[in-house]
Amino acid sequence: MAGSPVGNKDHKQREGESRLELLLFRLKGRQLFGINVFKVKEIIQRPTLSDIPGSHSVIRGSAHMRGQVIPVMDLCMAVGGPYMAVSEATSVIITECNRHVVGFLVGGVERIININWELVLPPPPGLGRSNYMTAVTTVDDVLVEIIDVEKVMSEVLGGDDSVSEEIIASTQMASQHFVLVVDDSEVARNQIKRALDQIGVEAIFTKDGLEALKQLQTWQSSGDGKYEHLAMVISDIEMPKMDGYTLVSKIRSDANLRDMYIILHSSLSGGFNRDMVENAGANKFLSKFEPDEFASLVQKRIKEHQIEQPQ
Repeated sequence: MAGSPVGNKDHKQREGESRLELLLFRLKGRQLFGINVFKVKEIIQRPTLSDIPGSHSVIRGSAHMRGQVIPVMDLCMAVGGPYMAVSEATSVIITECNRHVVGFLVGGVERIININWELVLPPPPGLGRSNYMTAVTTVDDVLVEIIDVEKVMSEVLGGDDSVSEEIIASTQMASQHFVLVVDDSEVARNQIKRALDQIGVEAIFTKDGLEALKQLQTWQSSGDGKYEHLAMVISDIEMPKMDGYTLVSKIRSDANLRDMYIILHSSLSGGFNRDMVENAGANKFLSKFEPDEFASLVQKRIKEHQIEQPQ
């Protein structure tokens, strides 16, 4: 598997399916970890690394690959474990997420599995904010911890969640209009909340598609007028219990919800996302969180919703 592209990224084989391909690997010890195959560009044996002076302590160096300089992180250290010693089994998983290409040093790569999203569950409660699991599943009765790659990258590489003053100055929002955000990643939820706070938009957050669908149905059936003030749903694609594609499909098939405005977003790269989002029935797709682009989209939709739902 080393040195070759990973997974079949032909979107035509995934349309209408609620499935997840996971690359399984180990860090130190016997615990299995997983990462979405669509985030993986290739797997290579540990390359020669060049030092990066002043870099984060978990960055072991940089690798030169196909004209690119790629930072390589010690994934074991990044998730709170010890320094990873290099052995014959040591590999680097080259990932692309939020348009960042990063290598993760791992103890050994196992195999790729294909499972239904319904078998992917949230992490056990009570782990606290210091854990790096975004979900868990089981393979042959063995627990697999799915690592929150976005959280790792955010802590090591940082990022700017600020909305520009120009966009904030153009904000004219009515406080009773709000949005529903669906995302299992704490990092993503915090990014979205900070952007919405800056433009004065209230948000209610759920952690997976199933929870979001139940919330929408509750609001719609309550008759208290809250649903009429919901301007849009902003949903991640990769989530436990019910993924974003399935959530859109469920909303579009419900006569009481089908007209809801939906934005799907994903840290995954590639045109397959846009095609699948269009086929699923979402109104918009964002391939990366850009505060200004995101804030402008929300502002535009809120204004449209004000016209559709006059006070």
